[in-house]
Amino acid sequence: MALILGKEYCKVDSNGRFKFPIALKRQLETEDGRFVIRQSVYAECLELWTYASFREEVEKLQEKLNPYRRTDRELLRKLTEGNIIELDSNDRLLVPAEQKHVIAKAKEIVLQSTGKFIELWGREAYDKMNSSGGDFALRAEELLGAHPRVEGSVATNDQ
Repeated sequence: MALILGKEYCKVDSNGRFKFPIALKRQLETEDGRFVIRQSVYAECLELWTYASFREEVEKLQEKLNPYRRTDRELLRKLTEGNIIELDSNDRLLVPAEQKHVIAKAKEIVLQSTGKFIELWGREAYDKMNSSGGDFALRAEELLGAHPRVEGSVATNDQ
């Protein structure tokens, strides 16, 4: 699986196509040129995965979820709901019709990497989310800053 880093701004045409930035393209391991695009369950954005990475993600979900339990099946259905798309000869991607509503009014989109996949945001939605006043430093400290207790001693923040 590729490690994807970066943030890029792209213009979107009236058909929902945008030129995929070369800086991101160079990082992707797409042996067959296919991607999967799906709507995020967490935010008003789309997620762009390489086909291989998405296949790995689905395999992990299938190991964890029981298809004979209704709630697991509903979750599996929602998390695997996506479309396969490919770069055209001009390195453009076309957002499928059923997913265009997420970026429908956007003339510009933001491609923001998450390390594992790329989020596609309408520029206004991205700016609104990014300026929502979240205290990222506090959240990082709460989630990542605590030292585990070492047997026989007490870890402190000074270590």
